[in-house]
Amino acid sequence: MEQPTLRDIAVLVRGAGDIATGVAHRLFCSGFRVCMTEIPEPLAIRRAVCFSEAVYEGEKTVEGVTAKRLVDAEAITATWKKGRIPLLVDPQAELRKTMRPHVIVDAIMAKKNLGTTLSDASLVIALGPGFLAGTDVHLVIETNRGHDLGRLIREGAAEPDTGVPGVVGGYAEKRVLRAPEAGRFDPFREIGDVVEAGDVVADVNGVPMRARISGVLRGVLREGTMVHKGMKSGDVDARGNREACFTISDKARAIGGSVLEGILATFNR
Repeated sequence: MEQPTLRDIAVLVRGAGDIATGVAHRLFCSGFRVCMTEIPEPLAIRRAVCFSEAVYEGEKTVEGVTAKRLVDAEAITATWKKGRIPLLVDPQAELRKTMRPHVIVDAIMAKKNLGTTLSDASLVIALGPGFLAGTDVHLVIETNRGHDLGRLIREGAAEPDTGVPGVVGGYAEKRVLRAPEAGRFDPFREIGDVVEAGDVVADVNGVPMRARISGVLRGVLREGTMVHKGMKSGDVDARGNREACFTISDKARAIGGSVLEGILATFNR
């Protein structure tokens, strides 16, 4: 197959949560033709910086870049020409069969492989645990916070899922808000609000969900989301920087840079 020029490389990003958004944003700003797929009802927490919100709102702008939901794949090229990222509801990424992207990035962050294969594209990159580089995909990128965050893995796997949230502002599990029971989720506070430990942030069927630390509400589920008991439903940032709630995180930006490195190392020869 003829090697494409960098400006012609098409990238399909599976998922549109905060990490996937950081990846898509960096690639789009670097000049690549980026397209995204998502599930019908995304469960993003950091909704202010997730292109997945376009599924509900039609469009979502993050740091000056806009993703637009499409119902027809034939509109992808026209959307690129308008300077936007096309996003389609396509849980199985069936689009890859007709779009035939040069690169696929599995950014679903499911901590397991939901069907991505080495043969899906010339370069297949997966984020986080659940994939074996050289067998399932060409490259795996480490997503655990710490010294190896963003490391490109060409053979082997990322660190296994610990089940413990990464430390942000000195807190790990305590910063996470979890549904107190199963049912309908209704938030009382908005992303960017200052909350104190003990404040009621939302409820599920009338049962309150309280903040366990003080800080700013960095993320919270959409109103009406159906949740199960213990489901991650919000996130409080003890650092108190409200502006950070509305910009791509250091982690997402770093991983986006690693994906960019992987693409350039493969095609810029």
